[in-house]
Amino acid sequence: MATKINKQQADIARRADTRRVVKRAYIENIARRGVLASFGRIDNARVCVRENGEIHTFGEPSERFPTPVVIDVSDPRAWPEIAFFGALGSGEAFMRGWWHTPQLTELVRVLLYDRHVLDGLENGLVRLARPLLKVWYRLHRNTRTGSRRNIQAHYDLGDDFFELFLDETMAYSSAIFTSKSMQLRDASVEKIDRLCRKLDLRPDDHLLEIGSGWGALAVHAAKHYGCKVTTVTISDNQFAATQRRIAAQDVGDRVEVRLQDYRDIDGSFDKIVSVEMIEAVGHDHLDLYFQRIDELLKPDGLAAIQAITITDQDFDRAKRSVDFIKRYIFPGGFLPSATAMLGAMTRHTQLRLFHLEDIGFHYAKTLELWRNNFQRRLDEVRSQGYSDVFIRMWSFYLSYCEGAFLERAISDVQMVIAKPKNRTAIRF
Repeated sequence: MATKINKQQADIARRADTRRVVKRAYIENIARRGVLASFGRIDNARVCVRENGEIHTFGEPSERFPTPVVIDVSDPRAWPEIAFFGALGSGEAFMRGWWHTPQLTELVRVLLYDRHVLDGLENGLVRLARPLLKVWYRLHRNTRTGSRRNIQAHYDLGDDFFELFLDETMAYSSAIFTSKSMQLRDASVEKIDRLCRKLDLRPDDHLLEIGSGWGALAVHAAKHYGCKVTTVTISDNQFAATQRRIAAQDVGDRVEVRLQDYRDIDGSFDKIVSVEMIEAVGHDHLDLYFQRIDELLKPDGLAAIQAITITDQDFDRAKRSVDFIKRYIFPGGFLPSATAMLGAMTRHTQLRLFHLEDIGFHYAKTLELWRNNFQRRLDEVRSQGYSDVFIRMWSFYLSYCEGAFLERAISDVQMVIAKPKNRTAIRF
């Protein structure tokens, strides 16, 4: 009797497994058809999707994209990820090794250029998953505790990791290239110095830096312009690294680093600089960010902000959605638009726009060099204990951003803003 019952239970388990396999295959097939149908709307490039010896070809080569982009799907579980989670699901499936392309940056560019294809993917089954993603994002809001946790999730990976692909300045923001042959380190120094020139830094200035990075700007400003610098960060790792840089460059008498949230800064400053820190503020704190700059600047003060931006047309949609970068790279992050920043200034401050320069294409070049450095040193990444999933995640992140900058889906700006009594002349 027991043998018979055991056999029945085994048969039930096998039938359940079979149903699960059939159900999964059915879902994968439906998702495959939907994604490939979206690819069928590609107009300006040739994209080839290969799976189990079968090749699906879409579009025709164009002057903009003359070389075909080849995608290899190695696991059919990729299809539901893409169909239900769009760009986020694409990144997650790439991380798991379920699909691959040696032309990831080009693929991102094609989908952004033929934007109707990407919009078709994002507006399909993806809508069913959005409520869950919104809940996740709300749990990562940039409260004082949340901001510290979000920053540490990225920047406290460790100096050894970032040193593998950044230059000697450890500048983790867009460089500025004044020639095609310019080296990354020199381009990073040019970015730093350009901000100093735009601020018209003087020896009697007290400069506040919101977001220390690894201390390169604070040390540069003190050494080359003779000013006093207070720099703040909420990253334990970057706080310690900045302390070491200050000591190594012997500028401790002019540079102070604080482990402090921007909301808690006190004092009065002649100039303020903030390089690609605003993206960690959160859209619901944008007004407060500019209000704090207004409060901390002297009546004739000047501030320079370098910010990664999204187009004005995409800002409202993006602030309500969770993409790959928000989910895996910068929890709690957001990209402001130029209009959103100016609107926050207008509503809550006396600050006035003094100068705006778009440097987005420089960021694409910066990311290309970071990506090349990263790929050349994969053995060292692995030796630091990082998995192949982590490596694919960072490869996707760097290519995803590079393609977005090249197609101007996002950009980077240096914005100089002034208090009402400032009369600085442009000297850069």
